[in-house]
Amino acid sequence: MNILVTGISGRMGQAVRQAVEMNAQTTLTSTHDVGQDVAAAMKQADCAIDFSFHGFTPELLAVAVAQGKPLVIGTTGHTPEEKAAITEASRQIPIVFASNYSVGVNTLFWLTRKAARILRDYDIEIVEMHHHHKLDAPSGTARTLCQIVCEETGMDEDKDVMHGREGLVGARPQRQIGMHSLRGGDVVGDHTVIFATEGERVELTHKASSRMTFASGAVRAALWLQDKPAGLYTMQDVLGFTD
Repeated sequence: MNILVTGISGRMGQAVRQAVEMNAQTTLTSTHDVGQDVAAAMKQADCAIDFSFHGFTPELLAVAVAQGKPLVIGTTGHTPEEKAAITEASRQIPIVFASNYSVGVNTLFWLTRKAARILRDYDIEIVEMHHHHKLDAPSGTARTLCQIVCEETGMDEDKDVMHGREGLVGARPQRQIGMHSLRGGDVVGDHTVIFATEGERVELTHKASSRMTFASGAVRAALWLQDKPAGLYTMQDVLGFTD
């Protein structure tokens, strides 16, 4: 499979380049960075893997739809309008759109869903930490974990999520998800979901030590997209996870 890697100057872009070059089933045929012609780069590829910036997504979608090329989107921080554009484009081309392409993290997603169903009345907190260069907070992975918890417990992302705490906030309501973002050093990505009640606590944690785990997963997603019909897929689909 011939692959286009966008956001090539970024940390993830470089990791994806390496993952594509290491995989015997893929060839790096083109790359793209800000200011370059993405349409020309796309013509040489069978699929594009994007870890650039959410503001670039609409342009990338337009080119992919025009050329009928599948996409793997790993960029996070999209606005509601940008997410809607991804959904609209998926009616014409196959797209894998995930906040995290690590097999381990996607296992964490699956385990969190199972735990939230069983421990739905426990106090639930989500903690993530990343390097000091990261631009968005909470991370896309933490947001996905929050969405999973909300789906399984009936809580609302807008009303029931507390982003950090400061001052005399009072006793913790039972129907609340605490969300905490830590930044420092060169941390690739740590995520923990805590379920706590009187007398016990359950913690589900994933720690990444290399971006290659995400990059290799994205290449795996690109290969999976071959011959798939138009639609919006997740890494859970790629891995064959079911409820």
